[in-house]
Amino acid sequence: MPKTNKKKICIVVSSLGVGGAERSSAMLSQMLYDSGHDVYITTVKNIIDYPYKGELLNLGKLKKDNDSIIQRIKRLFVFRSYLKKHNFDFIIDGRSRVGFLKELIINRVLYKSKKTIFTVHSFNTDIYIHPNAFLAKIIYRSTARFVVVSEAIAKKIKATYGFKNVSVIHNSVDENLIKFDDDHTDQLEKYILFFGRLDDEVKNISLLLNGYAKSMLPDNSVKLKILGNGEDLEKLKAKSRNLTLTGNVEFLNFKSNPFSIVSNALFTVLTSRYEGFPMVIVESLNLGTPVVSVDCLSGPNEIIQHEYNGLLVENYNIDALASAMNRMYTDKDLYLHCKENAKVSVSEFSIDNIAQQWETILNKSENEYH
Repeated sequence: MPKTNKKKICIVVSSLGVGGAERSSAMLSQMLYDSGHDVYITTVKNIIDYPYKGELLNLGKLKKDNDSIIQRIKRLFVFRSYLKKHNFDFIIDGRSRVGFLKELIINRVLYKSKKTIFTVHSFNTDIYIHPNAFLAKIIYRSTARFVVVSEAIAKKIKATYGFKNVSVIHNSVDENLIKFDDDHTDQLEKYILFFGRLDDEVKNISLLLNGYAKSMLPDNSVKLKILGNGEDLEKLKAKSRNLTLTGNVEFLNFKSNPFSIVSNALFTVLTSRYEGFPMVIVESLNLGTPVVSVDCLSGPNEIIQHEYNGLLVENYNIDALASAMNRMYTDKDLYLHCKENAKVSVSEFSIDNIAQQWETILNKSENEYH
């Protein structure tokens, strides 16, 4: 880790569990802590699954069953007192940020005169920045910087809002966080894998099921394992039954440590409608597991080099997806080539490289206030 000018940093997140954005925020806390900074984390929801480093303020624990407006205001005051007490050098806000009035209060009252960096983890930028450019400029006029996870997101934000203080820092992989267990599956079992949040509106797992059903994999005893939790679990199980895939598709509960399952998969598959910079691709490749992914906005085409570490296919195209699955399974030379190149292809996203990029941003943003 790089040696740094020690700073006191508060990372604000929706939670520390379930999704890739949350995982990357947890990893950021470890990265900055290991770089020598004083790290504090504030979570809005009481979901703590991923390992983190630093002092935790769990605002989610203060929620009551009905979560009234009065209780929300109380939590805002708790957070305001916390910020005032610690006088942070930087606030790094990775929440989904919706609602003009709420975000205006947070930025003008809670974050007032603080150096703030807002992160954006999805090409669906509306969940991070108000879609109205005029209102967004009112909310974020004092923002030190936006840090986004892909070049496509940076281009979109600059074009939509005219913001110039936008930097790209990709998500990282940390070898120290990869731990294997022994109770995941028979290592001789042949399977492909999806892992992530079961949100069909975003992840489009229905496309995955359709493509898998149309491929030759079920007839060749290659299972599809779907690992994760979410509101669409029962819907996806029903679709699997309708496609007569019950014996071929296995649904597994979310694991904060999925690495054994990932490393033993033939390949992983991503079929999202949109992404940010999908951790599942980077983590798969880092474990030597090739990837078949749709070329959605954004992220996959900044990680996957077609026919080098995986296959990129046209989004929403069932035939193209099925064909790519078949090819990755039957073309042994291609498969071994992608597998051999997988790990080295994501070396640029190492924790040391990404930590150094964050140091540059912190120093640059600090100078912008002088």
